[in-house]
Amino acid sequence: MRIGLTGGASTPEKIIRQAQRAEADGFASLWYASTVTGDPLTPMALAGRETSRIELGTAVLQTYPCHPLLQANRAASAVATMGRPGLTIGIGPSHESLIRETYGLSYDHPGRSTEEYVQILARLLRGQEVDFQGEDWSVRSSDRMAPLAAPVPVLLSALSPRLLRVAGEHADGTVLWMAPIKAIDSHIAPRIHAAAAAAGRPAPRIVAGLPVAVHDDISEARAAVTATSGSYAGMPNYQRVLAAGGASSPADAAIVGTETSVAAQLRSLLDAGATDIWAAIIPVGPDHVGSMRRTRELLSALATQPAL
Repeated sequence: MRIGLTGGASTPEKIIRQAQRAEADGFASLWYASTVTGDPLTPMALAGRETSRIELGTAVLQTYPCHPLLQANRAASAVATMGRPGLTIGIGPSHESLIRETYGLSYDHPGRSTEEYVQILARLLRGQEVDFQGEDWSVRSSDRMAPLAAPVPVLLSALSPRLLRVAGEHADGTVLWMAPIKAIDSHIAPRIHAAAAAAGRPAPRIVAGLPVAVHDDISEARAAVTATSGSYAGMPNYQRVLAAGGASSPADAAIVGTETSVAAQLRSLLDAGATDIWAAIIPVGPDHVGSMRRTRELLSALATQPAL
């Protein structure tokens, strides 16, 4: 299985050590929120320089506060600092409340804005010159784009039918958070695959991010997920994808149970269409260190199993 973990720590030095340990334990990737150290790209670049194969991805950078040409140049600088391929840029329009209240920006046309943004950014990060005049974003990139040391894949945080189409047509796939297995199987995978096929593009990646906890008491594990999900549980975008998957809360969507049960649920994610698993380990019970170790050991064992 291609299994990744949540990345992030309080200092660049700790982020480097975290990435080195994840690589040594066989994990395929680490996924960093936009708030890590204020801006994750610099510590990610340093971590990439001190590792050799692990993928380092953002999940996700907000589109509205950063012009796509600037975003592309930031990514080019990061991959040049890494000195190797392995950077992936996950982006998304974020949420109306955050964009309006935090940045004071309009959120009137998130679908249109994101579609234009992805078209520009994905082409720039494939090394193409872009001359694009849109309603929300425009660019003439000639002589304004830094050289790319390696192409940088772009993943879109896509939950709506429109953005799933955009992800299939223009990006390299989608990075998801809190999409239950049923939602991936019935809503996400069919739409993004159909869009990619219609556009003549390769099969897209589907990175499925979910809370994961190996614990014998399922009720206690779900309560632990509830305790950590307050910041996003009430956001409309997450509520819609949870509902599409038949889940009423993040706790319902989480992957929890014994080693055997969690392994089976992760395989079901892949059967539903996920290509990658992003496991956000949730500690359960009074012994947080021991709880996280138990979950990590299972995930590492699954990540390093030979492919069948």
